[in-house]
Amino acid sequence: MGQGRRKDFGEFTAKLEKHIEKLPDYAQRAQEKLQRYIPPSEQGSRPPASTPSTPSTPSRPRPVMPKLPPMPKMSQQLTSMAAGQIPVVAEAKAKWARWNEPAAKLERQKRRTSRAMTFWILLTILCGLLAVVAGTGLLRAGQADVLQAIAGGAFTIVFGTFGVRSGLRLRTLKRTVLPAAPVTPPPLPPARSVAREPMERLVESEASLTELLRQLSQPTSLGTMPVSEIAVADARTTAAEAAQALRGLAGRIQAIERGRDAAPERERGALDAAVKQLRVQLDDGLDGYGGLVAAAGHTVAASSDGMTSSKESLSDATDKLAGLAMALRELS
Repeated sequence: MGQGRRKDFGEFTAKLEKHIEKLPDYAQRAQEKLQRYIPPSEQGSRPPASTPSTPSTPSRPRPVMPKLPPMPKMSQQLTSMAAGQIPVVAEAKAKWARWNEPAAKLERQKRRTSRAMTFWILLTILCGLLAVVAGTGLLRAGQADVLQAIAGGAFTIVFGTFGVRSGLRLRTLKRTVLPAAPVTPPPLPPARSVAREPMERLVESEASLTELLRQLSQPTSLGTMPVSEIAVADARTTAAEAAQALRGLAGRIQAIERGRDAAPERERGALDAAVKQLRVQLDDGLDGYGGLVAAAGHTVAASSDGMTSSKESLSDATDKLAGLAMALRELS
């Protein structure tokens, strides 16, 4: 049942996005149809001149048509809406994503199971009390008391069984370990930012280094480790710190760019110079990160031959990148 509802909601969202993408076309058609009813004088064309033979008749006042916004601006607005910037749609998508998260589903299952266990325990206690009271003869003696005692005992066993099963299920849910969520890289800067291209290079370098370090963590065909686990862990930690420092520097560049766009014309020259200087430092940091990637690649290539020069180059590249990351953190 839940899958059907989720599918229906997904189909509804897809249809809504499809219609939103067609909004610029709808607006263009509406603009063309509306132009037919706009007087020629308002369209920029001169009205036809009256001939001498035709007597001039007083023209009826024509209704004043409202001015429409220019089509390029309207198209841009509709295009931005089609890109998913509608607050209602974005909020609905975010709520749906949070609802379907594994952690949220597990918490809902725990709450439902806990409430069910509490319910069965209460029913078990009530039925047990009824069986005890009827069995000890505190109620009036008779055949009804015997039947009440038997029914109370039976329901106590049934409800107690349900309560035990709910408790076991709750215990299993509390011991459930959720799989680690996939690590997604932070969003890239806007396309017009000078930090966009360096951040794209950083994402590619991170993927390459992750694969190289994974291979360095596995034993070779000879049964030996290419490098020590300490060196691999040190390189991985240093690379993460350097990537964080580089993203901090890119964020600083974006902040200066936003300030430059809002600043007066006479102040933009100094801000442009600051952006260029930070871009040079960002490129230097990416070169250092690339040096670590290259050293890891050389180490993987030379691991089968038992060479030690590449292993030393990996350690040297790690040390250089650590110093560079420290300098970048001071800048950002």
